[in-house]
Amino acid sequence: MNRPATLKNLDLELARFHGRLKAAAAFVALLATALLARGYYLQITQHDYYSGRAESNRISLVPIAPNRGLILDRNGRILAENYSAYTLEITPGHTPNLETTLAEVGKLVEITPGQLRRFRRLLADSHEFETVPLKSKLSDEEVAILAANRYRLPGIEVKARLFRNYQAGLGMAHVVGFIGRINDHDLKQLRAAGRERDYQGSAHIGKTGLEQSYEALLHGRTGFDQMETGASGRAVRMLSRIPPVPGKDLRLYLDRELQAVAEHAFGDYLGGLVALDPNTGGVLALVSKPGFDPNLFVDGIDPVTWKELNESPERPMVNRVLRGIYPPGSTIKPFMAMAGLELGLRKPSDTIFDPGYFTLPRSSHQYRDWKKGGHGTVDLRHSIAQSCDVYYYRLANDMGIDRMHDYLSQFGFGATTGIDLDGESPGLLPSRDWKQRRFKQVWYPGETVIAGIGQGFHLTTPLQLAVATAMLANGGKHIEPRLVQAVRDPLTRVWQRQPVAVKGQLKFDPDNLAAVREGMMAVMRPGGTASAAAAGASYTIAGKTGTAQVVAIKQGARYDAGGLSHKNRDHALFIAYAPAENPTIAIAVMVENGGHGGSTAAPIARAVLDYYLTGKRPGNMNVGADGAAPD
Repeated sequence: MNRPATLKNLDLELARFHGRLKAAAAFVALLATALLARGYYLQITQHDYYSGRAESNRISLVPIAPNRGLILDRNGRILAENYSAYTLEITPGHTPNLETTLAEVGKLVEITPGQLRRFRRLLADSHEFETVPLKSKLSDEEVAILAANRYRLPGIEVKARLFRNYQAGLGMAHVVGFIGRINDHDLKQLRAAGRERDYQGSAHIGKTGLEQSYEALLHGRTGFDQMETGASGRAVRMLSRIPPVPGKDLRLYLDRELQAVAEHAFGDYLGGLVALDPNTGGVLALVSKPGFDPNLFVDGIDPVTWKELNESPERPMVNRVLRGIYPPGSTIKPFMAMAGLELGLRKPSDTIFDPGYFTLPRSSHQYRDWKKGGHGTVDLRHSIAQSCDVYYYRLANDMGIDRMHDYLSQFGFGATTGIDLDGESPGLLPSRDWKQRRFKQVWYPGETVIAGIGQGFHLTTPLQLAVATAMLANGGKHIEPRLVQAVRDPLTRVWQRQPVAVKGQLKFDPDNLAAVREGMMAVMRPGGTASAAAAGASYTIAGKTGTAQVVAIKQGARYDAGGLSHKNRDHALFIAYAPAENPTIAIAVMVENGGHGGSTAAPIARAVLDYYLTGKRPGNMNVGADGAAPD
């Protein structure tokens, strides 16, 4: 049976269609309104913001690294300078396959194993999108080859860079120091100091020596080029420039030729020497042997060379003048003599009898004099001239360790000198309280006795000895040693002399000071412990020899250098100033395992004094060879 056909309600369907049409039209209108509103917001309300963003995409600031300041000696001879050269650099983040790129580059230019080792070490310390140098100082031919093949080697760049050159070589390494690539530690310090912007475009920073301690002056201020760039990011034209400000130049008190004479005088010995102007504190020479080549560090030292330097038993990286600490030995005796006189414990005319040994009350232990049988009757002047141990054993016992500590500390022992180099050691000036804090032990009288001749716990640096010697030379003025004499502004080209830093003044009794000075002059005369070193001098020297034990000698035994290995032999020390009547130079010399100060250290000092005061060079010195005596 057929059902009747259902009739459609056309009016209802038409109404529904109109409803859907209106809803769609409303939705389209809403979208159009939103689109118009967004367009208004972006183009009208946010016009300035996005216009600036577009402009910044079109214009970029390119940092320009400033020229680093020069370092000159007192006569204007260059110790550290800049030069420009091309370097091959790779950006790892722009290189699809680094090993393939390295292999391809190696086919075009020679890449040594050392350069590859250095590259990999720098790569490990760098970020993905930082350029890492592979080869520096490219020849013109190498630059042309790399430029021609750059299209097929993504990530490689040839850049013109400023490099540092240290002309004075090994001997100046501990003075001038060196620069190295900026690492994460350096960046943290720059951010903390608010100076990170000044290092945009710079890859290096001072790491040691004057390069480090005067970094803020030497670096200068970064400049910027405002460049218009195309869609590809390449520069189209320069719009403006803020020029960089070069770093300031440093002129030192140090004499490069005097430094060379001092290095030559050491020969094969290791040790340290520092010469000061006692009136200004200026460092005239500072030698730490052995040295090293600072140029190795400028663009990153390769791991093999670094390991050789760092693990060498001769410790070339240690500045022995600032960080080497040694017993002062008998060089402490002039200062002990001043302490005895100024504290009223001795008079210049007082005498003692030296039988060759000293014993404490109620003790059988003998503290022997270096001279078997002793020196007989000795006054203060002869105690210095002949380096009589027994005189100072007695004086130390009468003085006590605490008064000894308090008086000697006024000469700067046991504290840093304040020199304008980082990393100085304070040494050690012992006292009763110090031993209790350090070892939780009482102080024994025998320790006071040996402290009187510069042995035991007392440790000092050659620089401390030189500063103390300068105080005897200038009448008690305690001046901080300084390497930098003047600073030159790169814009005005005017040198500004640095002020002399006086830390204090010891009020010596003139008669007491004269007695000690006479004793030191007698050291250099016939019968004195360094008379041979002063023979034939046209000027008067006041000095004092010293010998510092490296290993203890058993009671009753005699020191026998021939029976000891070289590293266990005594250190040789010598302090002096000259001319004795009107001193212009004070000097301290320490020769590691050199034996006796009079035979080893004093002749080195004599060579330095001769050149400084008379212009005389050692007869066997090859002038101008290997920088020994630069022009």
